[in-house]
Amino acid sequence: MRKHNKLFASVALAIGFTMSLSAHAADKQLKSIGITVGSLGNPYFVTISKGAEAKAKSINPNAKVTAVSSDYDMNKQFTQIDNFISAHVDMILLNAVDPKAIEPAVKKAQKAGIVVVAVDVAAAGADATVQTNNVQAGEISCDFLAKKLGGKGNVVIENGPQVSAVIDRVNGCKSVLAKNPGIKILSDDQDAKGSREGGMNAMQGYLTRFPKLDGVFAINDPQAIGTDLAARQLHRGNIVITSVDGAPDIETALKSDTLVQASASQDPWAMAQQAVSVGYDLMNGKKPANAIILLPSTLVTRENVGSYKGWSSPR
Repeated sequence: MRKHNKLFASVALAIGFTMSLSAHAADKQLKSIGITVGSLGNPYFVTISKGAEAKAKSINPNAKVTAVSSDYDMNKQFTQIDNFISAHVDMILLNAVDPKAIEPAVKKAQKAGIVVVAVDVAAAGADATVQTNNVQAGEISCDFLAKKLGGKGNVVIENGPQVSAVIDRVNGCKSVLAKNPGIKILSDDQDAKGSREGGMNAMQGYLTRFPKLDGVFAINDPQAIGTDLAARQLHRGNIVITSVDGAPDIETALKSDTLVQASASQDPWAMAQQAVSVGYDLMNGKKPANAIILLPSTLVTRENVGSYKGWSSPR
């Protein structure tokens, strides 16, 4: 009887060991990731790419990471996703040009067995989304602006590419400014292209059209930098500029003599790392508790920029 018990125990142990080995072996290896973002000319998206690569290499040192710029061109992004499908990547990190129109490309990638994680902005049909709480970012940036102006004055909302992150920021900003009846919004629909040059061109137009302008909310830091440059070139002062990103350039602007007063921070490195982590879990059948993961934003100002741990801080 004891021999039978011992034999049974040995067999059970062997089966258990084999099952645990096969379960471990069932984990899919992360071999390659494709990343398509708005513009690799923007340090924000460069940081997303680097953060994703660092996380991928920590999972598999031989993982290949390919990052490309869509340049906010829908057709270009469709082609990029097709290229990733042809290359048999395991995962796509997608910063969608258009959150709804991108869905057929998302479905096509998923049909090919590729996990699609939306990063920074939403994408219809994505397996998961990791982004900043952009409504909150718009709220805190414009709350600062309203308080700095004492609740009254002429303000411009300098809009950008109509991706979900930008739409959310503008909505958050408007909800706060609406509580200040003394604030008049002179313009809120001009697309300054998310770039320094776009911000500069837009601000030159505003300053020509509006003799009295007290504040500007720019949807991202590159636009804010361009906005400040235009104001200084045209010798216009006493304008409060706020934005969203907490980028290295804005840290410099907040520490020097510019019109930029605050920026609601994002953490593109952490966002990308979390996106890869969630994507890797999804590859292996583990779904996140929430398909939409929102990272909180904090306000960086002239007062606290010295203690702000920015994008380039040691990780």
